[in-house]
Amino acid sequence: MKKLLIIGAGGFGRELHAWASQHPDCGRQWQLAGFLDDNPDALKPFGSFAPVFPLAGHKPADDQLYVVGLGMPALKEKLVAPLVSAGAELLTFVHPSAIIGARVTLGRGVVVCPGAILSVDIDVGEFAMVNLNCTIGHDARLGPWTSLSAQCDITGHVRVADRVFLGSRASIIPGKSVGSRAVVGAGAVVVTDVPAAVTVVGIPARIL
Repeated sequence: MKKLLIIGAGGFGRELHAWASQHPDCGRQWQLAGFLDDNPDALKPFGSFAPVFPLAGHKPADDQLYVVGLGMPALKEKLVAPLVSAGAELLTFVHPSAIIGARVTLGRGVVVCPGAILSVDIDVGEFAMVNLNCTIGHDARLGPWTSLSAQCDITGHVRVADRVFLGSRASIIPGKSVGSRAVVGAGAVVVTDVPAAVTVVGIPARIL
């Protein structure tokens, strides 16, 4: 049985640990083995409920499986990409309460959190994260390393490029696109295409 290590022992990593411990595959396909994080005291305020192993210099083993417990795209890529290059096996994690419709493709290392709804004909790129209670409509595309915070609404035919970050409750109306490495602020409503590498906020969303 594989040993599952969570990359990152921060808030999202701790949430992921709780969800993974309740997952039907826990104890069947893999067993929780702790965290990879360069702060050895990351869990001390919470009772040190699991071991924390150093991430720096970690060498993946054949009996280890990894899941990404990081939200910010740049940090996620910085810490996870070296493990991938070293041959780490990344788990695509889908919480049992998430609803995944027909012809939905989830890339390697994707995390889909509780309550998320992905309707039909959707493509989610590698290492993307779909947080609590997000909705993704038909024919939408999410690029690799992109992260959706809780309760985001991605509607039909939306294109979200790689390494994008959406704050909580951000919404994108049908058919619009968000460029690579853009940031959409919490609660923003995107009604026009968002260029690459900008931050947009407000209703309607405007470049900050």
